[in-house]
Formats: sequence, structure tokens, C-alpha cells
Amino acid sequence: MTILAIDTSNNPLGVALLQEDQVIGEYITNLKKNHSIRIMPAIQTLMEDCEKQPTDLTKIVVAKGPGSYTGVRIGVTIAKTLAWSLNIPLVGISSLEVLAAAPARRFEGYVSPIFDARRGQVYTGLYRFENGRLTTVEPDQLAMAVDWAPKLAQLGQAVLFVGNDVPLHRKVFEERLGSKAIFANPTEQNPRPAELAWLGKDKPGEDVHTFVPNYIRLAEAEAKWLEKQGKTLNG
Repeated sequence: MTILAIDTSNNPLGVALLQEDQVIGEYITNLKKNHSIRIMPAIQTLMEDCEKQPTDLTKIVVAKGPGSYTGVRIGVTIAKTLAWSLNIPLVGISSLEVLAAAPARRFEGYVSPIFDARRGQVYTGLYRFENGRLTTVEPDQLAMAVDWAPKLAQLGQAVLFVGNDVPLHRKVFEERLGSKAIFANPTEQNPRPAELAWLGKDKPGEDVHTFVPNYIRLAEAEAKWLEKQGKTLNG
């Protein structure tokens, strides 16, 4: 079993190769550069360094969002193309779940991964490491940081915030959670593509043709449009 993991859903670009239970290669950058230009050379370099051919791959795992609309689309498109052309399984994992995975392993409490969504909004969710695996406490969602903070405060427990965009909202979380707001170290802020591979390791493949990203914001926009159309039709 050799798994290729791909994450271009936000500024960090990451690819990894997992062979059986060993990470044999991992590449990560955190740069505001065009992922569409850099991702294939990154995959090629990793494959060559690890002395692997495309035919050696047995599964593709991709970070399916939420995040940057363009970034998510790039990663998913490449992952679908590779899975289809190689006729191997494709698995999608939440980009927020990937971000939460590594810190959650060492933190005895809740983990809230954060991607900035502008205008005071964040893409977030709530996770916890229990019984040897990462569990979802609150599903991925789009929320105002000022609304998310008091919801977390009601838990009455420590919450670890992780992500490169956390500093943009840190004051809001500190004001509402006080000492229960814990912030991850700089070395933990980038999602690990090796964690992405591990999260998708035992998951069944999805239908390549019907596989779609999880933009969240787009889904909400569509819902509002449908609501507006309903009101118009109903007078």
C-alpha cells in the first residue's frame, strides 16, 4: 500500500507518501504562491526522491476543503485526475480535520482549527482525540468568530486553537475564553500532509466522478439563493 496525499486547500501546500505504516516522504511550504503551478512539480519531486512510480500508488487522499476556493479546486481536480487515470481509490478528508490532527494527539482537550473567511468569519469545527483516534465534536462550519467564541466558552474546558490565521482572531477568543484559550505553537500551524494520508489510510474510496469539494460558503450561498427564489415564487 502506497498512498499519495495532496493538500492545496489554503496557503500551505503539502504532499506526502505513506507506505504501509511509514511516512517515506513529505513536502510542505507555506507561501502565497500559485498552487496550480507548483503542485505537480512538488508531487514529481517527492515521487522521484522516494523512488516511486505512479503505478506504485494504491490510493489518493486529498484535503477537500473548506478553505480557499481556488486552492481546494486545484487539489481536488488533480487528485481526481490521478485516481481516475491510475484506476485507484480516491478519499477526501476535511481540511480542518487535517489541521487539527497533529496537535490533538498531544492535547487533552478540544481542538478548534481556524481558517480565516474574512469579515470576521472563520471556517472551523471542533475535534478531540479519544480512544486512539480523532473524533468530530462539532462539524465543519462557517461562523462569526464572535459567535464561535462564546459557544466554546460554554464547554468550560480548555480549547486549543490551531492554524496560521488564528492571530487574526486571537483577541476575540482570549476575551471570551480567558485562560481556557490555548494557542498552538508556530510549528503546529501548518496542516501535515502525512496526517492527511494517515486519516484516509483505512477509509473506503469514493466515486471519482461524483466526488466534490466541501466549500461550505458556496453551499450557504446556494441555500440563500434558493430561499430567495422561494420567496419570489411565493409572492
